[in-house]
Amino acid sequence: MQFFHRIKQNIWRVSNKMGPFAPLFAMLLVGLLILSLSRVGLVFWKFGRVDATGKLVQVLLQGVRVDLIQLSLMALIPLLLAPILATKQFFKIWQKFSYVWVILGIVLLVFLEAATPGFIGEYDVRPNRIFVEYLKYPHEVFGMLWRGFKVHIFAGVGFSLLAFWLARRFMQPWQFAKPSWSNKKLWLIWPLIFLLAAFTIRSSLGHRPANPALFAITPDNMVNSLVLNSGYSVIYSAYNLIKETKSSEVYGKMPREEIFKITGAKEADFPTLTTLSPSHKREKPLNLVIILQESLGATFVESLGGVPVTPNLEKLKDEGIWFEQLYATGTRSVRGIEAVITGFQPTPADSTVKLSKSQKNFFTIADLLQKRGYMTEFIYGGESHFDNMRSFFMGNGFTNVVDQKDYKNPVFLGSWGVSDEDLLNKTHEQLLAHHQAGKPFFTLAFSSSNHAPFEFPDGRIELYEQPKATDNNAVKYADYAIGEFIKKAKASPYWQDTVFLIVADHDIRVRGDTLVPIERFHIPGLILGADIQPQRFTGVASQMDLPVTMLSLMGIEGQHPMTGRDLSRLAPNTLGRAMMQYNDNFGWMEETPSGNQVVVLRSGKPAAHGVYDVKSKHLTESAPPNNAIELEKRALANVLLPDLLYNEQRYRLP
Repeated sequence: MQFFHRIKQNIWRVSNKMGPFAPLFAMLLVGLLILSLSRVGLVFWKFGRVDATGKLVQVLLQGVRVDLIQLSLMALIPLLLAPILATKQFFKIWQKFSYVWVILGIVLLVFLEAATPGFIGEYDVRPNRIFVEYLKYPHEVFGMLWRGFKVHIFAGVGFSLLAFWLARRFMQPWQFAKPSWSNKKLWLIWPLIFLLAAFTIRSSLGHRPANPALFAITPDNMVNSLVLNSGYSVIYSAYNLIKETKSSEVYGKMPREEIFKITGAKEADFPTLTTLSPSHKREKPLNLVIILQESLGATFVESLGGVPVTPNLEKLKDEGIWFEQLYATGTRSVRGIEAVITGFQPTPADSTVKLSKSQKNFFTIADLLQKRGYMTEFIYGGESHFDNMRSFFMGNGFTNVVDQKDYKNPVFLGSWGVSDEDLLNKTHEQLLAHHQAGKPFFTLAFSSSNHAPFEFPDGRIELYEQPKATDNNAVKYADYAIGEFIKKAKASPYWQDTVFLIVADHDIRVRGDTLVPIERFHIPGLILGADIQPQRFTGVASQMDLPVTMLSLMGIEGQHPMTGRDLSRLAPNTLGRAMMQYNDNFGWMEETPSGNQVVVLRSGKPAAHGVYDVKSKHLTESAPPNNAIELEKRALANVLLPDLLYNEQRYRLP
């Protein structure tokens, strides 16, 4: 406590020279101390990653710059009120207001920094838009945290309470302060302080103020996030969520006619409208079942270079169309839903599942099939309002939603709802009922067992490792549930009339030390059922190719606006392309006979180039190739097109 007392005395000795602005200046000094200590601790924790970039000193120095921006932002509202409240007439009000403001500010800084190690451990980045979005779902998120992150909860609460107690003690001298400046002195000096704070917030003499892109000084996104502080990261993410940033404002602009020319779209009411002529002509089109697996990346599939925890999937892959180089479009479940259900290309904005203009009259394969007499259904083990799923689905072609409240006596109930076993048992019951009713059906079943804190029933699998609650064990259980479901489906009358797609929404904890960790976008995909013949598709494919392919295999004829490829019409070794949205970076990968060329579009920075080696699973940055301009234009056009289609509401059927 002597150390704390000495620091307090020194800070107030300096701060008191600032008169009525003393508490804000004290907050600046304390905030710099807290944020710098936190950053040094995080750098020490992740020293290997930071040291590998060769930017250790810049991370720390630029971090101080970000901290000054953040602390100036925190002082902005009090500064705006100071010309009135800090006068002698209202000094008591100013004293109480600034006292409370500084204490709350310090506690908030400490809370966010205390939450940071757990968030980095899960998402490999400081708290960002995911942190903000999760605030809307306190029930699900608190249940997950309580079961899987108790240490982090107690640490966060403990540090916050300690910060509150210390902040009150620290602010005691201010409670007894007397007005030391005349009103005239206050009004003369206030503009200088306000302009200094405004300039600090802008932190740049360039055309644009400082933003996270300015501090992206390494190819490693996690290290770049260490330059920031968590308060700044959260505030900027919240700002972008409100703004729903257009892609054109992130990566640059391109004339409309050039976007259409490069992408093959047309200047028409529905620019991407296409007529599907199915590869499998059928008198009676098949039913469709999509099992969307939570976080089941290639890292969990032995034949794709992962750990051996999916034995059932390994057996089943020889019975259908197996994709060896399939890539997710993003890192969130809603992005996977967007790709698999709508065929929509990813953008830097949030998934269309959550955006306002896509809540109705936005194309989904459910909408197309429902218009053809299909019963369309979404089955989930948790609460379907999570991530806005229910609203999006019910507004765009789904006629029925089954969620947690519809399960009677489930085998197991965890933080995110019922187990995958319950989910797929319910799916089997529903499919039998639909078949008996004689109506064609499309069912989307979305799993959740492979989600922190990794809860599942005992006695189903031989654990891959100890302790039980790990991702490898949860995936092995999810694989068990798939195997049991497929056994029952094969013995059921609906099997011969139904095509099944088993695919991941994304990999777990997508992270890496490259601009886009492509190896963590690699996911398994399997199509089987009905008369599907075994095949290995070895070319690069994207999640957004799957809905077109499924409709073609079902025998559906008609129009759609999807831009994905019909893989069922291609040779299995056809060279392909994939697109991946990773935080603020957009990765475009093209397969060539000599390797996979990659261009990464970055917010506020020039495009970067690289080569992705499939065998080593590593992206190596390289000098721009001879076709760099064409590659960059192709990538930009393909990120601007969906932005245009969304904003003009042209991604729908006539």
